[in-house]
Amino acid sequence: MKALKRLLYLGYYLKQLDREKFHLFLGYTVKQTGKGKAAILADVVASVFKYNISILEYFQFRFFEKNSEDREKWAGTGYMYEYQLVMNPKSARVILDDKTQFYKSYAKFFVHTVADIADLKSKPEVVRRLLENPSGKIVFKAADGKCGVGVEILKTADFTADSILAFMEKNQFDLVEEFIIQHPKLQALSPSAVNTVRIFTQLNDRNQVEILGSRQRISVNSPVDNMAAGNMAAPIDEQTGKVSGVAVYSDITKHDQAKHPVTAIDIIGFEIPFWKEILEMVHEAALLHPQNRSIGWDIVVTEKGPGFIEGNHDWCKLLWQLPEKKGMKSILESHKKSYV
Repeated sequence: MKALKRLLYLGYYLKQLDREKFHLFLGYTVKQTGKGKAAILADVVASVFKYNISILEYFQFRFFEKNSEDREKWAGTGYMYEYQLVMNPKSARVILDDKTQFYKSYAKFFVHTVADIADLKSKPEVVRRLLENPSGKIVFKAADGKCGVGVEILKTADFTADSILAFMEKNQFDLVEEFIIQHPKLQALSPSAVNTVRIFTQLNDRNQVEILGSRQRISVNSPVDNMAAGNMAAPIDEQTGKVSGVAVYSDITKHDQAKHPVTAIDIIGFEIPFWKEILEMVHEAALLHPQNRSIGWDIVVTEKGPGFIEGNHDWCKLLWQLPEKKGMKSILESHKKSYV
């Protein structure tokens, strides 16, 4: 049964494979190891079955440098899919999957104005706040969009209370938000995008909140900050709220960064504003809807304080493990034992 399941996973990985990235990583690995392509490909396929990882994760986890003991420590796509099904059942995760439901369910933790079509029709004061927000821009989103897909940023000057609603209905947008002005410290670090903090929370078997890790996402000449778009992420020390290591890419051909490659600001030691408030917020939010036990929270930090962007039931194993430069599956195994 396990072999059949992983064969199905392999088919999925092949279907979803970014072939340009795959060939880039394969060529890099050939140069780094001196091994032939056939030998590496055989090891890739064997690793998909043995370690429950995806094809690209073989390279991103740098399995070509690791022995079997080290490889066993990494949580890959297959493992995470199975883990998150247990922790965040399909019947419960819609509150996180659907951006409209998320903002309504966690509205108290938002620091920027968000509205759906029903709000625009019934709450003229919300429309006014959106059109008069200090950034001069608004963001349109699809409720099921991920990684920046289904997002459009436009000027408030181009809209009226009537035209904003018509635009959303015509273009099938579900949400409109005030464009966020991030904290000046984060703006100085990287001004090309809003740089969010990702915190991973887990409810343990006593329904206590545990933090599995904290990361600062850092854009590099990009309008978004996620690693999949070529950006960096760095680990945050939970006790101090300071970045505790270099920023890394998911692209294995790129070097780690101790300073931002564009602004030259130090990344190591960078202090996240409102860290105490961020931790208090995620602890409270993680307990609000405990039917989802393991969540990756995306947090914006503004001059007014922190607020949520979204919560993820299928939070990213790359963002979690790569900045720490180690496999951390054992942490999840300790929680999984209580529910399987």
